[in-house]
Amino acid sequence: MTTPRVQSTRAAEWPDIRAQGSDLIRAAGVAGAGGAGFPSYAKWTALEDVDALLVNHQESEPNYRIDKWLGKTKAETFAALFDALLEQVVDLIVVSAKWKDRDEYVRALEAETGGTVLPPDELPLDRDAESGVVFAYTENTYQYGMESVLLKTVDGTVIGNDLPTDHGWLVQNTETLYNISRALSDGDPVTRKYVHVSGDVPRDRFLEVPIGTPASELLRAADCPPETLPADAAIADGGPGWCFPVDAPLDEYGVRKHTNCLLVLDEETVAENTYGEGRIDVLEAYEWSDREVETEPTATIEPSRVRIPLATNPEPDVVEPAVPIVEVGDRVEVGDRVDVGDPIARPSSDGISNPQHASIAGEVTAVSESGIEIESRSRA
Repeated sequence: MTTPRVQSTRAAEWPDIRAQGSDLIRAAGVAGAGGAGFPSYAKWTALEDVDALLVNHQESEPNYRIDKWLGKTKAETFAALFDALLEQVVDLIVVSAKWKDRDEYVRALEAETGGTVLPPDELPLDRDAESGVVFAYTENTYQYGMESVLLKTVDGTVIGNDLPTDHGWLVQNTETLYNISRALSDGDPVTRKYVHVSGDVPRDRFLEVPIGTPASELLRAADCPPETLPADAAIADGGPGWCFPVDAPLDEYGVRKHTNCLLVLDEETVAENTYGEGRIDVLEAYEWSDREVETEPTATIEPSRVRIPLATNPEPDVVEPAVPIVEVGDRVEVGDRVDVGDPIARPSSDGISNPQHASIAGEVTAVSESGIEIESRSRA
């Protein structure tokens, strides 16, 4: 099932990705949007060891539609990026989604790229025999969303304790790759996030919000004001199969660059389904398949205040927090390019670290070791 690839003349408009890609991605503050929050530039510093890109388009969590929506509605953007990467960096780009999602969500990207289609029974693929864009579809299995499992399924690569780059693979999830595309092509900083609200809420939501939007605002958008939560309610950041408890006050917990979903659960269920390192798995504890979910972002929240974390990775021992470069009382702007909007924190000089940018225009009202608060101009 092979169709000719569509070549894009826009590939010539991209920067030298091998020479500048990592710096541009870092300047934009791109971090893993699929749950890890790891600064993306670190992966792109080893391009000399990479000849293939794996796009993790699995989106296994049953209430997630972010990557599916992006792949369907931004197909031209991804196709242009793929052309540039194939011309400059890699020989093979594999987009791996679940077979059940093909017709509704992935056909547009197939058509835009003219990629080769491999159904589940044709995996693992022969990496040496493939080039260009390949769509490697898997069965509907939750664990295929895990990077190591997906690599083994797609081409038989077992990474063990290695990194994918040690085996020639660069792996990115769809929303992260979309942010990388915007950083490379236009210098757009990451100041907004797509996020779901689900669980024990009256209405599931799919929202677009500024980074740092308080969790309390997300709950209000789901017709679940914090003051109406039952005493045994527990809040988690992440999807039903892989989430972590939110221990901070809901007005102070700002949406991270890795926040895909805010879940309202009950304490007893959480206690019964908490595993190593505090991970919560309520995939089987709730009925997710019968829920009415929004399949596209239906609202944009513009909060009066944001609290932007200085380290968006859930494992702070791995990533160094950014260093604030603003003070209380400073006025900041939000822009659509890194040279227009205001950076509010620079990367740490130690270890792996990302800058942070203002996500709303207004006044800096608090600066701490963990985050920076901004109050919108209309309130400041």
